[in-house]
Amino acid sequence: MAARKKSQSASPSRTIVFQGQLGAYSHLACRKYFPKMTPLPTPSFEDTLEAVREGHAKLAMIPIENSVAGRVPDIHQIMPDSGLYIIGERFLRVNHHLLAPKGATLRTIRRVHSHVMALGQCGKFLRKHKLEPVVHADTAGAAADIATVGDITDAAIASELAGEVNGLVSIRASVEDAQHNTTRFVVMSRKPVRPKRNGDPVVTSFVFQVRNVPAALFKAMGGFATNGINMTKLESYMVDGDFVATQFYADVEGDPRDASLRRALEELKFFTHEIRVLGTYPADPFRFRKK
Repeated sequence: MAARKKSQSASPSRTIVFQGQLGAYSHLACRKYFPKMTPLPTPSFEDTLEAVREGHAKLAMIPIENSVAGRVPDIHQIMPDSGLYIIGERFLRVNHHLLAPKGATLRTIRRVHSHVMALGQCGKFLRKHKLEPVVHADTAGAAADIATVGDITDAAIASELAGEVNGLVSIRASVEDAQHNTTRFVVMSRKPVRPKRNGDPVVTSFVFQVRNVPAALFKAMGGFATNGINMTKLESYMVDGDFVATQFYADVEGDPRDASLRRALEELKFFTHEIRVLGTYPADPFRFRKK
């Protein structure tokens, strides 16, 4: 409660907002990458983006994809109409902890509560120890519920921070199946921030709809190939329940101020209804890590 009151009383210029409860992985990302800002939780992604749009917070930390679970549902639908801009990206290694009330041990625990994706990411551990999975709306909320009940036969899978916030003990760390489990976040703001032109790699994110004609997407991608633009992500999703009008989300390496990317986007316009650039921002060094 003290943390929540502190968040609400902080200056908007020093506030970063996220979706979920205190202890969520988005909260952990805020604390890791913006330690001097006050994190503010919100119930939904719409509320998160609205808080920045209306000036209640300076930045939003938004998860958009995970290396195991794939893209975060719905977020690509609401980002383009949010009126906000992507000004950065951050990557967070997801370390799931088995959290339980004091006095609990792996032998006393019978049920494990968490978000369905987190439970799926820890399937081998749960099966090995014959633990019953129980689905909750989110990881931090599951931890809060376990702390409230205080039953040593129930545990939660969540972040170590969720255990800290709710007074739970970490029975076992790193219970996830995949050691590469990583979530990519984007940082959003009311105003775009142009990256410095110092030679460092940048990413441009945008959405577009191709015209409903044969080979439209193939033709639309041609401009990126001929101009030597590396497209690192291309995802499609339905718009307003229409099985014909498909929208695409794309990440490319480069800045629209560069001649090569400018030409590629100009060529893309010939085959699309609309292009909306969501932001151009510095590429996180995590992208280029050695595996």
